[in-house]
Amino acid sequence: MSMRTSRIALAPGLRRRAAAFALLLFVVPLLASCGVNSIPTYQEQAKAAWAEVLNQYQRRTDLIPNLVATVKGAANFESKTLEAVVEARAKVGQVQLPPDILTNPQAMQVFEQNQAALTSALSRLLVVSEQYPELKANANFQTLQAQLEGTENRIAVARRDYIAAVQQFNTELKTFPGRFWAWLLYSDAKEMAQFTIDDKAATVPAVNFN
Repeated sequence: MSMRTSRIALAPGLRRRAAAFALLLFVVPLLASCGVNSIPTYQEQAKAAWAEVLNQYQRRTDLIPNLVATVKGAANFESKTLEAVVEARAKVGQVQLPPDILTNPQAMQVFEQNQAALTSALSRLLVVSEQYPELKANANFQTLQAQLEGTENRIAVARRDYIAAVQQFNTELKTFPGRFWAWLLYSDAKEMAQFTIDDKAATVPAVNFN
């Protein structure tokens, strides 16, 4: 008799659990379709795009010592041009990026200005090198120039991808239903900083060494 009573007592609890489970199965897809995961998804995409920007800029920085060493071998090459590249590279390396750079427009501007200064110095070096036939004929220099040009192209792509990712993330924070989810679940999400220097102005012009 007691066992039968126990089974009857458990029945309402099981029904409630079943109802809760059914509700969960209904609500979870509904929330997903309403964009509840969009903010963290777009945020991670923007962070990944930023990591690629840093990766390509670092690739360029790593090429410069060999480039400078090769150019030094050219007779009477403009010392000021070389010094400008060396100084610009040093300045890029000295800047410590703060952890909040993606949400810190001032820090982002400093970073971009330093990279643009290095771009300008490299551009000047490549243009001046046109005046030195023996340098243009140097196989090592040609290889480095090709690597640098390829890296500049990858930088341009990485910058473009970052701009698009940040635009998507920032738009989600400003529009519905993103604003609602940010208020409800992601109150720590902040708009990310964009580049302020035109991408075309930050590209080293192609130089033909043939």
